[in-house]
Amino acid sequence: MLQELTIKNFAIIHDLSLTFESSMTVLTGETGAGKSIIIDAVGLLAGGRGSNEFIRHGESKCVLEGLFSMEGNQTTYDLLKHYDIESENDDVIIQRDIHRNGKNVCRINGRLVNIATLRLIGETLIDIHGQNEHQELMNPERHLMMLDQFGNESLQKTKEAYHSTFLNYADIKKAYRKWQNSEQEFAQRLDMLEFQANDIEMAELMDNEEDELLEEKNLLMNYQKIMNALSESYDALQGEESNGIDLIGQAMTEIATIEEIDRTYKQFSEVIASSYFQLQEVASDILREIDQMAYDEDRLNEIEKRLEFIYQMKRKYGESIKEIKRYYEKIIIEINQLKNREDHVNNLKNEMTVLSKELTDKGMTLSKMRQETALTLENAIHEQFKELFMDKVLLKVHFFEKTNEDVLSNAHENGLDRIEFYIATNPGEPLKPLVKVASGGELSRIMLAMKTIFSKNQGLTSIIFDEVDTGVSGRVAQAIANKIYMVAMHSQVLCITHLPQVAAMANHHLFISKTIIDERTETHVTALEHSEKINEVARMLAGTEITKLTIEHAKELINLAEVQKRKNK
Repeated sequence: MLQELTIKNFAIIHDLSLTFESSMTVLTGETGAGKSIIIDAVGLLAGGRGSNEFIRHGESKCVLEGLFSMEGNQTTYDLLKHYDIESENDDVIIQRDIHRNGKNVCRINGRLVNIATLRLIGETLIDIHGQNEHQELMNPERHLMMLDQFGNESLQKTKEAYHSTFLNYADIKKAYRKWQNSEQEFAQRLDMLEFQANDIEMAELMDNEEDELLEEKNLLMNYQKIMNALSESYDALQGEESNGIDLIGQAMTEIATIEEIDRTYKQFSEVIASSYFQLQEVASDILREIDQMAYDEDRLNEIEKRLEFIYQMKRKYGESIKEIKRYYEKIIIEINQLKNREDHVNNLKNEMTVLSKELTDKGMTLSKMRQETALTLENAIHEQFKELFMDKVLLKVHFFEKTNEDVLSNAHENGLDRIEFYIATNPGEPLKPLVKVASGGELSRIMLAMKTIFSKNQGLTSIIFDEVDTGVSGRVAQAIANKIYMVAMHSQVLCITHLPQVAAMANHHLFISKTIIDERTETHVTALEHSEKINEVARMLAGTEITKLTIEHAKELINLAEVQKRKNK
């Protein structure tokens, strides 16, 4: 759900911060006060098309920021994980800056994203419905997903099983087509791989060879420095002049004469004696190292040539000797497959045949379950239509015919079916695609009926209705108000309305007004208390002049709404 919204320098809004609650919130106010501007700002956070025309006059940019809670919204979780966007405490912070020069800067939880990614993630958090904009319901490509969401757990498991088989089938099919390419291409591939395998074999690379060569090279290149250091060290320890070990030996002899007098002297004696014998051993090791060391220029050249050869091999086959060996193992397998190409192709063909049968069976089972689910969905929607006084409207889940000759030609990652919602708004009229039905009050009621059902399953955190109740009144207005509230029982609902019936049903009421400050128009938002809500509903009922009678009427409308809400629960 949308928890907080901050808007700066957007249209007539200078600086506005709003906090939203769960369930149903209405936004009311005079025309032009800025109600739709607030919804436009939320739409831009969901990836809507931006323009520098949104920027408040005299400012260089506008800044929009929204805090969303995605608790329980697995789709959003998965998308954030896919795009490597971290989240804490189930929160999603979306920020969008629109600059005067047309530049858009979008961030999700502080991570820069492009508009496409913002839209993809935003659509899982916000669903906006306006008088002429019914995003999901008006997108036929989303209808199959909506039908599946209405289905039971058995349908979901069948769909998952189909999807897994489809991915396996697609991989095998791709491999089979690849191996059906021309003989010449495979012969060339075999020649190249055999050359590479022979090249790696002839190199006789050893796992730690490069490190050992680099170590030996380092010793040879520093031969003189090492020899000087060893010689000076040996001379200091056991040289003919100022022999260090002899001096330590003298100290050892002297301290030994008093070691029995006190424990401290005993410790001194032990340390000096230990050092004496250790230094004698080190001096012998240094002398042996000096005797063994020899500078071999030919060996250094040989090492450098071998290291250059290893470098060239890494450029061709991998970043390390281990990677080169792994590549070698991989191409040996492919060489064997190419040499036995016919057997490999037959194996792929047989595997594809088995998977195609499995895919067809699972796809047909899924299709049958969908058709049964579609009947249940149609009945549920028709019940909603009746409550909205649309008894004569007929909705049908239309399944496009499959190709009988090759069922698999219809296969896609979600099944064998292509569907679209069809509707007839009057008796005797033919069913037509929902997306082609004229917009208006009637279409708004159709959308509300369907949204009442789908909101239970879609997992959307925020649903926004922007004046979808335009053009209706009386009992239809009350029915629409009831439906919007029923949607709010499963999702957060923000609703811009001019209908007092809808405002009366709300759990929270925001009043939008505009004032002139320093000759500039600014939008203000006030959260109404109960008494203030009564006055606003009365204004919506009566217009400009509020009388005692309209106040009583508003109270009655709000009380009736409370009774209806208890019934809905």
